[in-house]
Amino acid sequence: MEELTNQQQAIELLQQLGLKEYEAKAFVALSRLSGGTAKEISEISDVPRTRVYDAVRVLETKGLVDVQHSSPQRFRAVSIDEAAATLRREYESRTDVLVEALRGVDPATNDDDAEVSHEVWALSGENTITNRTQGLIDEAEGELVMVVGDDAVLTDELAERLREAQERGVDVVLGTVDEALRERIRDVVPGAEVFVSGLDWLSAAAGTDDDTEITRLLLVDRSTILVSSGHRTGTDGEGREQAVFGRGFDNGLVVIVRRLMATGLVPHDDPGTAGSQAE
Repeated sequence: MEELTNQQQAIELLQQLGLKEYEAKAFVALSRLSGGTAKEISEISDVPRTRVYDAVRVLETKGLVDVQHSSPQRFRAVSIDEAAATLRREYESRTDVLVEALRGVDPATNDDDAEVSHEVWALSGENTITNRTQGLIDEAEGELVMVVGDDAVLTDELAERLREAQERGVDVVLGTVDEALRERIRDVVPGAEVFVSGLDWLSAAAGTDDDTEITRLLLVDRSTILVSSGHRTGTDGEGREQAVFGRGFDNGLVVIVRRLMATGLVPHDDPGTAGSQAE
């Protein structure tokens, strides 16, 4: 049963990577054989024998199958590592072409004077929010203030983006909710100004039914913010992080977050002084 499940999963993933159903089935069948004829492939793949040749021909052009011109013809799948490398290159190539095509699409409207002062969007899902966070860090030109409320947020990739921002000359100010996280940030983002946040409400409220906590607060160049929240407890582990994202220096949400961060980032070595970078 496990082998069948893995086989079906492999077929579905190959289709997601661009192969048609019969092509995916034929490749998975060949990956189970040291070499096979069209008849043998058909027998273990449920691909009609007359369609095996078409499927294998496509796989050959993609560099996924070798053909032995004997009688009858025999076919062999390339190694799994070679197939993975080939598919990865094709996927990346298609993604690059897609990006260029999308950038070349003419806008439906041309409103150069569009106001962004009230731009607020909702985001959902850890991957989506993480990607937007990293994109905003990459956009930073002068100042970046971020409060990390959850240790899981501080990934190696996020730390790398923060270091790259420093290298571009961006002032990076980082806030934390506890000492351990502060020390970790200092290790992975050396040179950044690190504060212990005075915003107690970032964490889930003790003694209440409210288990929601702020996982990250990000302010970029004083005009773009991202605030995300999650749950400390839960069994599904899916879709638990939500966020709002806003732009515009005069955006009410941006103003509120900017002022909260200005008063809530307290220098660790000088608890009587409030950070002023965000304001």
